[in-house]
Amino acid sequence: MRAGDRRGSGPLTGARTGGPRPGCWAAGAVLGYAADALLGDPVRGHPVALFGRAAAALERRMWRDHRGVGALYTVLCAGGAVAVGGALDRGARALGRPPLPGIAVTAAATWAVLGGTSLTREARAVGALLEAGDLAAARERLPALCGRDPQHLDGQEIARAVVESVAENTSDAVVGALVWGALAGVPGLLGFRAVNTLDAMVGHRSPRHRRFGWASARLDDAAGRPGARLTAALAAAAGPDPRGAVRAWRTDAHRHPSPNAGPVEAAFAGALGVRLGGTLSYGGRTEHRPVLNSAGRAVRSADIERAVQLSRRVGMLALAAGCALGGALRRARRVTDERGAR
Repeated sequence: MRAGDRRGSGPLTGARTGGPRPGCWAAGAVLGYAADALLGDPVRGHPVALFGRAAAALERRMWRDHRGVGALYTVLCAGGAVAVGGALDRGARALGRPPLPGIAVTAAATWAVLGGTSLTREARAVGALLEAGDLAAARERLPALCGRDPQHLDGQEIARAVVESVAENTSDAVVGALVWGALAGVPGLLGFRAVNTLDAMVGHRSPRHRRFGWASARLDDAAGRPGARLTAALAAAAGPDPRGAVRAWRTDAHRHPSPNAGPVEAAFAGALGVRLGGTLSYGGRTEHRPVLNSAGRAVRSADIERAVQLSRRVGMLALAAGCALGGALRRARRVTDERGAR
């Protein structure tokens, strides 16, 4: 008799339908988060980079200036990532009773998709260059953090770009992944990272991708919504000015062109007491974005470290929330499966 066939009594599998036990998910998520905090991204063979290369190769074969073709491309890429996650989950369950395979798979997937440490390292590197007065080097380093044109940015504009990037990527590279991992395990982790990567690759409004990347952009908006709202709420709770964060979130977030970056950047702006938004340049296009938290002051280079510290606090709170949510959902599923087995 397979482990789990006895009313879900196996340590790794839940009831009849399988699935990691609550403790396995939490242990794996904590270990993966710790690996990212201590080691950062893998130097070679990063799974996200491998996915990006595969998606780019598929784009070269499939590209048409057509929304339907772009939607099929999105389904193939994101669906493939979810399928890989499902296969890893099933493989861990097939090993039977010991919980270690499930913990190891969850930890590895969590480490692969999180990018909080790399985010804070790059932000601090730019901040250190600004503090040292090396504006040219700061401009050269900025594209590793965000996609803006740095050539004509002054120190204050670079600092603002870094704080905005820290805020947005706290949601995309940390909180959103933890939320989807809690909801759907390893397939959720890999699927969310795939969708987010596709949006960065083809979801922008360039002439080539306006139609082809439409589905990727819309799917990323939907997938990022719960993580963005949780990030904004945690930034308000963990920041130095909770009332300011909530006020900026309520009054300014809807004015941002992105439905997910708006709440996150507004909450960070209010929490830190700074003013975000304004004129910026992407890929030769100039955009005039609304100001977030107009009552705040202009961003200074020292605010980069404050944003990094807030990002780290938000990430740890999101980990705790994800472990609690994932455990609760898995316990509920086990109870439901056990009742169905009687």
